[in-house]
Amino acid sequence: MNYSNLFSERINNVPKSFIREILSLIQNDDIISFAGGLPNPDFFPVEEFRQASNKVLMDCDTDALQYTITEGYRPLREHISKRYKQKFNLDVPLEQILITSGSQQGIDLLAKVLMNKGDGLLIENPTYLAAIQSFIVYQPEFFPVSLQNDGPDLAEMEQILEKHDIKAFYSIPNFQNPTGLTYSDEKRRHIADLLKKHNTLLLVDDPYGDIRFEGTPAESFKNLYEHTILMGSFSKTVSPGCRLGWLVAPKEIYEKLYIAKQASDLHTSYLTQRIMAQFLDDHDLDQHVSKISDFYGKQKDAMIRAINEYLPDFVEYTKPEGGMFIWLTIREDMDALKLFRAAVEEGVAFVPGEPFFVNRKKKNTLRMNFTNVSEDVMMEGMKRLARAFQKVGYSK
Repeated sequence: MNYSNLFSERINNVPKSFIREILSLIQNDDIISFAGGLPNPDFFPVEEFRQASNKVLMDCDTDALQYTITEGYRPLREHISKRYKQKFNLDVPLEQILITSGSQQGIDLLAKVLMNKGDGLLIENPTYLAAIQSFIVYQPEFFPVSLQNDGPDLAEMEQILEKHDIKAFYSIPNFQNPTGLTYSDEKRRHIADLLKKHNTLLLVDDPYGDIRFEGTPAESFKNLYEHTILMGSFSKTVSPGCRLGWLVAPKEIYEKLYIAKQASDLHTSYLTQRIMAQFLDDHDLDQHVSKISDFYGKQKDAMIRAINEYLPDFVEYTKPEGGMFIWLTIREDMDALKLFRAAVEEGVAFVPGEPFFVNRKKKNTLRMNFTNVSEDVMMEGMKRLARAFQKVGYSK
């Protein structure tokens, strides 16, 4: 049998995850990796989760091991709703919160529910690689908008909205992946006005928003624009292995997401939801996140010091106020993929920026993660990267 004839047109158009391929390539323990977006495991609440797991299994008998409702465990949704009220003064009804298997599933469900082949989807350029991979399955027409230091290029965005029928805008407004940039409040208000004018849905992906280590918290888009869907996650603040995220959507859209969720996996792991809710009952999440943020802020500062000390003077970089990434831009005549190959030979890895672009791709960019190595290892990694620059002829 020729299996290639059996595949759907959708899946044939979906590329492999470039980052996952890189992670497979650099499994060697001798390689210092700035590539993956991995939270630092030193902050995983292992003992707290052990205690929460014991409580759940001791108190519930067999209940937590049973099937459950699609929308998710009510006390966990109550925690999420309460947090939106405390942080943003948002009233989010439980009936609008859908627990997902990580925010990644939220992206997939939104694409499944909203996108027909050829529908217009506005996205940042560059943007989250796995979101591109999720959306591309449903074959929308991508309309990328360039990013500036404080968010999307408004003139470019307005031009796209004026000329094309855009169904939704997928956005990561806080500590964006891959750039680390954050939208200013002024730009948020302008974007909300533009989307209102053109009746365009806003999809806000916010896995990093809690991890702010400097600056002032930004306003939630939900306070500015009614037709906003929110995505959140416990992956960056508690544990990525739990695969717990959520969606907040208007009632009419929520009902379709609910059906799509049922068709996808019936419900997210009930046992994991119960353990997470118990953890949140027993511990102060803000206190936990504050420790992570303080550490990541120091890591970001250390990476910037290492960039300035070891890398060529022409290297430009973003200065994130939170999150997990710094975005580097090298000279336009340089190729980050070529640099990556030399870097791996020197024992260090990063993610070349090109796969984060839908079109108008830039070969002279790269993403660096600063959360998952010690400061000493970071300095050694930068020395190795400096040698890679020299190897390909890009010396200081």
